[in-house]
Amino acid sequence: MTILRGALAVALALGLLTAPLAARAQPSVKVRRIGFLRPGLPPQSWVEALRHGLRDLGYVEGKSIVIEVRFTDGGTDKLPDLASELLRLNVDVIVASGTLAALAARNLSRTVPIVVVGANDPVGAGLVKELSRPGGNITGLTNQTPDLGMKRVELLKEVIPRLARLAVLGNPTHPAYASQVKTIETGVRALGGQVELIAVRSPNDFEAAFRIARAAQGLLQIDDTLFTTHRTRLLELTAQNRLPAIYGVGEFVDGGGLMAYGPSFPEMYRRAAIYVDKILKGAKPADLPVEQPTKFELAINLKTAKALGLTIPPSVLGRADHIIE
Repeated sequence: MTILRGALAVALALGLLTAPLAARAQPSVKVRRIGFLRPGLPPQSWVEALRHGLRDLGYVEGKSIVIEVRFTDGGTDKLPDLASELLRLNVDVIVASGTLAALAARNLSRTVPIVVVGANDPVGAGLVKELSRPGGNITGLTNQTPDLGMKRVELLKEVIPRLARLAVLGNPTHPAYASQVKTIETGVRALGGQVELIAVRSPNDFEAAFRIARAAQGLLQIDDTLFTTHRTRLLELTAQNRLPAIYGVGEFVDGGGLMAYGPSFPEMYRRAAIYVDKILKGAKPADLPVEQPTKFELAINLKTAKALGLTIPPSVLGRADHIIE
């Protein structure tokens, strides 16, 4: 009995000694840290699309990845501070929402990989050398094609045949503002109309902008994170002034806007996860081509059309991907 108890004691002792060794021998999963940077509160659907895309690729939040979300109140002056905060956290890659967020991150680091989503003109803004070979630490997805602004003008004209004066709301501080305005003006002139350019640099400009815009027959809003962040207030002012409007972001139509035409932003964030995955597996942003949109979605809010006394032509309805009735 004494010998048996001694053998058990030895076995137990060996087990206690070898168990930690076995645990240490098991491979540990490296947790990768992903930064998300945006001027303004991102729509929840965008962040969830990124998370969903990463889950589809096998990442488990809290176990194999951690997503650090940082955003401003809509302005851009705090972007460098937030980008610096992400860099201090030693993020493996930064997902930058829009051109200005990507510029803020790139100005602080030329080595940490950056995946930009929704860049209006990545070459013109100096983010990349060329779309096919970016050449630096930035790659990602652009949300523009050369004629996108013109197509939005044409759609609004189909719905409002009397459209002679178009109010264009835009932020002149955005790097891609000038190129977008040029495309829109070309489209409006081709249809025999006039453009009323209205500069909006902050929420303080909203009220005055709509006092000018109300004289037009329609409104086109140039994509900008300032507008997406404050879309609820902008939609209220658009409704109060009974302006038929077209946007580039579908979330405006969900909130009561008349129409939106452009690439799906949730889809772009889902595809951004593919870029993140490739970079985490060793790919260099310099070698990953910037993706241009190939599929565009038209969203129409029939409730808003009815409130404005508009009838959407069957030719336009037949092209719609999303209809709110």
